[in-house]
Amino acid sequence: MTIQQQYNHTVDNNKSGSTSLLASGDIAIIGGGVVGCAVARRMALEGASVILIEKAADILEGASKGNSAILHTGFDAPVGSLEWECVQKGYFEYLEIRESLNLPLLKTGALVAAWTEEQEAKFTDIMKKGNDNGVEDLRLLSRSEVLDLEPNLAKNIRAAISIPREYVMDPWSTPLAYLQQALENGGQVFFNAEVTGGEFDGSHWRLNTSRGQVKARHVINCAGLYGDILDHNVLGHSDFTIKPRKGQFVVFDMAASQLLSSVILPVPTSRTKGIVLFPTIFGNVAVGPTAEDQEGRDDASVDKDNLEALRAQAIEKVPALANIPVTATYAGIRPASGEREYQVIDYPDRNWITLGGIRSTGLTSSLGLAQHVHQLLAKQGIHFDALAKPKVPRVPNLAEHLPRDYETPGYGEIVCHCEMVTEREINAVMEGPLPAGSLVGLKRRTRATMGRCQGFYCSARLAELTKGKFAEPLGVGDADE
Repeated sequence: MTIQQQYNHTVDNNKSGSTSLLASGDIAIIGGGVVGCAVARRMALEGASVILIEKAADILEGASKGNSAILHTGFDAPVGSLEWECVQKGYFEYLEIRESLNLPLLKTGALVAAWTEEQEAKFTDIMKKGNDNGVEDLRLLSRSEVLDLEPNLAKNIRAAISIPREYVMDPWSTPLAYLQQALENGGQVFFNAEVTGGEFDGSHWRLNTSRGQVKARHVINCAGLYGDILDHNVLGHSDFTIKPRKGQFVVFDMAASQLLSSVILPVPTSRTKGIVLFPTIFGNVAVGPTAEDQEGRDDASVDKDNLEALRAQAIEKVPALANIPVTATYAGIRPASGEREYQVIDYPDRNWITLGGIRSTGLTSSLGLAQHVHQLLAKQGIHFDALAKPKVPRVPNLAEHLPRDYETPGYGEIVCHCEMVTEREINAVMEGPLPAGSLVGLKRRTRATMGRCQGFYCSARLAELTKGKFAEPLGVGDADE
């Protein structure tokens, strides 16, 4: 299907949007991925009335649902680029706010590993780029130094560059906390509300959605994989084209956590950052992503050949992984645009800002992008009264290296035994200020069904606990979705 056919297909399917007024505010944010949630938080704290509109039943249903969850320093970002600026700002803001929001962080550091002479020859350029990007604590490690740090790496490792200030984070609780803070400070969110069109009268937008109209002075397009299509359908044109790129991952059992403590980065190419081997904040070790260009924007399927190749690459780097079973596999789709730079486009004459082409570094840069949106609005003379004492919610901890809910008495029962998820956690998520809208939303908020059995044993109990809560009730086998 060509891009124009995709535009036409979307328009044809969206002619039935409701025209009743659903909400009005200063800023409408389209897209409930990590970038949209971060922008909602920032602008709510700045005193704007914000409305986040998401076409799915929950947040993180697009590009943000599958990533490597690394807090990047930006050492390898294009020097002087907007991406570098946003990664830097996002990195430091995250470190500043994460304790107040109860967001976990696992200090791993990262190693750019060279396994061949050709890869090692690129270290000089990588070091220079990192220093030019202000990451001055990079250090060259010899083979013996690498193996002292990571003794389970394959012995044919030649050398590595140490990036000590890279971390592993929780990729799902983070945007949840951002949006929850926006809501607790006056924001609104509407799910199952696909934007089908809109009109601008010179001062305000009226966006048509499948649930009703949203009126706002400004619109921020954070639609990710569909950002170009949204621009085309509402503005009448798009200045960029999304070229979906699938990334598949393999997740090893928790026993693998004893084999690796650092993020192992490859020497990047001009096209991709390459395959990463990394600990997760949930106690596993994962490998990925692949880089598969495709037409489909929703095809997050996995295939046997790529998964076997990923596992083989992981074992080649850490041979002891051959004895560790695979717990899970998944895929994410990155909204690549064919350009190295983020596609951030300001249309001041139409009160519209598009944040497009946000790829691998989006989880880190989202807070920086949110700051950038605020700056763009300020340059247009748009000012709000920042909140003097904003409310600061705390999200539940899901990290394996910190105390979990089951360690505190009164949790009721263990619902998911693989991941030790309690009945109290399930109930809190379903009754909280931002309840899960689907099983995958519940999974990301609690870790339920993420473990060895992938929901085989707990799905029936989850169906009981969530009865009447989801638009689509749980059925047998739903945990594998």
